[in-house]
Amino acid sequence: MSALDVTKIRGQFPAFRRQERGCPVAYFDGPAGSQVPESVIEAVSNYLANTNANCGAPIGTSRDSDAILSQARQTLADFLGASDPLEIVFGANMTTCAFSLSRALARTWKPGDEIIVTQLDHDANVTPWVRAAESAGATVRHVPVDLATCTLDMAVYDELLSERTRFIAVGYASNAVGTVNPVREMISKGHAVGALTFVDAVHMAPHRLIDVAHLDCDFLACSAYKFFGPHVGVLWGRYQLLDELRPDKLRPAPESVPGKWMTGTQHHEGIAGASAAVDYIASLGDGESRRERLRVAFERIERHEEELLRQLLEGLKSLPYRLWGLSTRRDDADRVPTVSLTHEHIAPQELARQLAQAGLYCWPGNHYAYPFTTVAGLEPLGTLRIGLLHYNTSEEVARLLEELARLGTP
Repeated sequence: MSALDVTKIRGQFPAFRRQERGCPVAYFDGPAGSQVPESVIEAVSNYLANTNANCGAPIGTSRDSDAILSQARQTLADFLGASDPLEIVFGANMTTCAFSLSRALARTWKPGDEIIVTQLDHDANVTPWVRAAESAGATVRHVPVDLATCTLDMAVYDELLSERTRFIAVGYASNAVGTVNPVREMISKGHAVGALTFVDAVHMAPHRLIDVAHLDCDFLACSAYKFFGPHVGVLWGRYQLLDELRPDKLRPAPESVPGKWMTGTQHHEGIAGASAAVDYIASLGDGESRRERLRVAFERIERHEEELLRQLLEGLKSLPYRLWGLSTRRDDADRVPTVSLTHEHIAPQELARQLAQAGLYCWPGNHYAYPFTTVAGLEPLGTLRIGLLHYNTSEEVARLLEELARLGTP
């Protein structure tokens, strides 16, 4: 299988023209939002220039808008491995989608019911369910994290499961430390006790192919701005569940799926851009169908990112920083190329500031992974997070390691 042509890829991203004090910018802030290729920018611009209308009217621009949104649902269904494009719901962002779903689910819960969340998740996959449980009088159970490896304690997870478990929310990959959770195993065990399952795939989406059919989850959400698109949330759910549940909506809004879940007028230009982002990724692969091209593209992406991650982790071994998370991929534990560091004497914000002056963009803080940074004792400063994506290069990683060495050594 051929490798990615990273030089050609970078030529499609206007962001790489940016310089900081004469240095080309290296973007290691992808976990907070990826850069966007020209094709996505053009899709957004083209919608606003030529097809800017609301849906459902017998006028040309409205019919075109209907067609663009319909095609986008099919494209995102291909992206997630869904069989029915009507199972794709668009929203402002993943957090908004989660709150909407949580309120609907809360109406089906009662005192004595239990839900399970984890300490390794982004708070958008914790607080919506906790608030919903509070409103229903249900009990919340938390799966702890092993701070030595930043992996979930699966023995405790098994103990928490019972006939009272109604709902389980888990992140596919940690946006703070890169851990890939054993979600398929957790889903299977959850279904065995009759629970519904929700997967936060926001951080996994730019790195690996997602397959909701293989995972066998009930709901899954991601955000286009993490996979080279605009700020749009995407929720997938089993059609029967989306149809049966009652989300908050206005009276004139559709009663059918997916319209009843898409509150108000949607971000049409953003949805057009999200569709273009999927097609951009597919353009990095080969095959007859979009799904096949995506599969090949993600194989190439994973191989390239793994090489960069090995280089980064190997270089960090000799530097005076604490690595939070797995130092390598193992047979029993997996990770994506997201790395969190702390230094004994230099705050993450100061490290990020000085790295930015050298054109190295990294992200400081708790990354909204508040459950993790709280139990790890990392509040209020958090960590310095380094995120690698398919457009990063070995030369950029070498620059970063050199600057980390200079800053971290007295």
